[in-house]
Amino acid sequence: MLHETFLLQAGGTGQAQLINFAFIAAMFLVFWLLILRPQAKRQREQKGFLDGLEKGQEVITASGILGKITKIEDNIITLEVASKVYLRITRNAISKELTDSFYGAGTKS
Repeated sequence: MLHETFLLQAGGTGQAQLINFAFIAAMFLVFWLLILRPQAKRQREQKGFLDGLEKGQEVITASGILGKITKIEDNIITLEVASKVYLRITRNAISKELTDSFYGAGTKS
């Protein structure tokens, strides 16, 4: 009888390990779906945006400076931030393009 009880407990341990493994795999899947996948998508979109920058585009830097692209040299971009005021920044410092939705309707100059 003691020998049978031991075999039943040993069989239950394997099943518990399988359930634990399934739970950990499910947690990893949820982590991937909610965090890693959307982050990778945003990175791809940002890289595509940075690769497609053109002269004349109005952009916002990561620090919040608004400007118009006047010159692009490899990874250095020159922004006109006011009349005859230029800033040279790296391409990675640009955060996003200005849109009408950023300014609100009719306030973009």
